[in-house]
Amino acid sequence: MKTNAARILDGLKFTYELREYEVDETDLSAQNVAEKVGMPDAQVFKTLVVKGDKTGIIMACIPGATELDLKALAAVSGNKKVEMVSLKEVQPLTGYVRGGVSPLGPKKRYPVFLDKSAANWQVIAVSAGVRGCQIILAPEHLAQAVKAQVCPIARDCKD
Repeated sequence: MKTNAARILDGLKFTYELREYEVDETDLSAQNVAEKVGMPDAQVFKTLVVKGDKTGIIMACIPGATELDLKALAAVSGNKKVEMVSLKEVQPLTGYVRGGVSPLGPKKRYPVFLDKSAANWQVIAVSAGVRGCQIILAPEHLAQAVKAQVCPIARDCKD
């Protein structure tokens, strides 16, 4: 399956692997995806769509087992505050459905912020732009492809 995200990487001549998996509509969590693609959830990054009070829409890529630190993201993105967009806004803004949001190839280019923990891995996984397919690639290639700012924006989930 070739997605727009994969075509972008092809155009940049970056190496990557597409890894398909069976979608469980009842559990679209990054942890579930990580298990299905055989990677630790710290290595599988979810892409969140966020709205800043000054910058408007931005995207944040964080490890599956973490949550977004809204204050940290606001600070690095030049906002006073940021908030998650509602699920019904995600597809009109990005062209992607929940569980298939990729930082690569949304219908409009948004600023992307990649959690600094990505640098701990030789490769990370992000959605290929559809449910059921992940792109495995070097974090520096992802950062270059989307012109991401790499910064600390994730924190451990509170129980």
